[in-house]
Amino acid sequence: MDRSQANAAATNLSRSAVMATASGGVVLLALSSACAVLTRFDTSFVAGSIAIYLPAALIVNARIRKYHPHEEFGSANIITLGRLVLASLIAGLSLELAFSKVTITPIVAWCFLTMTVIGLILDAIDGPVARREGLTSRFGSRFDMEVDALLILVLSVAVYFLDKAGWWVLIGGLLRYAFVAAAYIWPQLASDLPPAWRRKIISAVQGGVLAALLAPIIVPPLSTITAAIALGLLLYSFAVDVVWLARRKRALL
Repeated sequence: MDRSQANAAATNLSRSAVMATASGGVVLLALSSACAVLTRFDTSFVAGSIAIYLPAALIVNARIRKYHPHEEFGSANIITLGRLVLASLIAGLSLELAFSKVTITPIVAWCFLTMTVIGLILDAIDGPVARREGLTSRFGSRFDMEVDALLILVLSVAVYFLDKAGWWVLIGGLLRYAFVAAAYIWPQLASDLPPAWRRKIISAVQGGVLAALLAPIIVPPLSTITAAIALGLLLYSFAVDVVWLARRKRALL
């Protein structure tokens, strides 16, 4: 591919990414506005949802050309973008709970639980779709991982403000970001980790448990015990990865 073809491909990719993220923003605005009207949430719900989505969309557009060596945005990334929209709605709920002290009715709780389950199901299919289309990339993998982390964070906040578990449930939501921050102090943590089913399964369990805790029928002490078990598994998974990275560093010395 010569330079003109490469530039044309990059331009097409950028245009595709802008169109996809802009469309996602329109969908999010429509969904969050409809939810606010139906649930009688105040403006913090819509504003919170958009405030989470907008910077994420800007990062997608800023990073995709460097790490996605394809001309198309791809169906898999569109699926992940859909998950970002759903995660942004859960973020709006979390902010509404934190700042407005609203009472969530059982119907509303079940609706948000359904949204989260849809997001978790989509998480299982974006990877296979990317492989089938031949559009796998470092960008797609990282995009998927960061949306997973965001969903766990906003779910943990929602669970805390719903009084389903203590403040410690927030640790699970902050672990990924603490890991990234620690990599600036200890760069070895930024090294690539080998694929591991343990990591994928425990992440899915954590997301599934936090989603289930949105259900109004799950209350303390069951919700507290379940959240503690899921957090323990997540801490174990992160510990295994940190130990592996530390041993790898010593082996390279």
